[in-house]
Amino acid sequence: MATALRYRAPAPMLFVIGAVSMYAGAAVAVGLFGLLAPAAVAVLRMLGAAVVLLAWRRPPAVAWRGPRLLRAAAFGLATAGMNIAFYEAIARLPLGTAVAVEFCGPVAVAAVASRRPRDIAAVLLAAVGVALIADVRWSGSPSGVLWALGAAALWAAYIVLGKRVAGAGNGLDDMAVGFAVAAVALSPLLLLGGSGRVGLAALGDPIVLLLAVGVGVLSSVVPYVLDQIVLRRVGQARFAVLLALLPATATVVGLIALGQVPSPVEAIGIAAVVVAVGLRSRDGDAPEPLG
Repeated sequence: MATALRYRAPAPMLFVIGAVSMYAGAAVAVGLFGLLAPAAVAVLRMLGAAVVLLAWRRPPAVAWRGPRLLRAAAFGLATAGMNIAFYEAIARLPLGTAVAVEFCGPVAVAAVASRRPRDIAAVLLAAVGVALIADVRWSGSPSGVLWALGAAALWAAYIVLGKRVAGAGNGLDDMAVGFAVAAVALSPLLLLGGSGRVGLAALGDPIVLLLAVGVGVLSSVVPYVLDQIVLRRVGQARFAVLLALLPATATVVGLIALGQVPSPVEAIGIAAVVVAVGLRSRDGDAPEPLG
């Protein structure tokens, strides 16, 4: 059945499934913020994804030493930092809004890498979109806007490091190693508490742990695998266009799952970012989104 889905399902449908999975996982994560701090949920997401990937890939011993380990660890830490900043943002902002602001990262990297007029225009359009969003959200949650911008900066770092990992030819294995290293290194954040009870107590709840593993699978493993299938089938140029669906998908998921309705100005800002993402070229972009 999985093979039939891989070869028969249209590539855009697979991409949308991955996008819905990613942001459904984010919606589940929002539900955990009352029990654990957003940063702690992000670490649990990394841990859940690492456990699944390690069990699936079983990286060889050579993946755990030398320059390869350092490269994977840097990628894992950048990914974890991006996830932490993103979760702190969606604890304060609507899901679609945070995703739109976060997309400044890949748009900026594409512009720096290519310096084509279309990429410069994409950056300017994205900046206009973010300015509109910030104008709406700054008075209510300046920290949320700053966290979202931090996630954008970390996504840029993730792109650069992710290309190095992918270029080495062992992407899935090194991703598993990097996620494991990051989860262990950042494990003290698991002690942070949420608004409802102390984080350490929440970690003893099997339901919380099961949901956290589910967030890791929904937001990291499923989108990553589906993105790789889509990339092989449509190539980087068409994949870049499909990425423009992500802010819109996040807005729809936020509306349905969390009841988050963007204001008219905010919706215009999100739409501007969507157009900017579709406009920029694929040069310098990431092989897959994990935000």
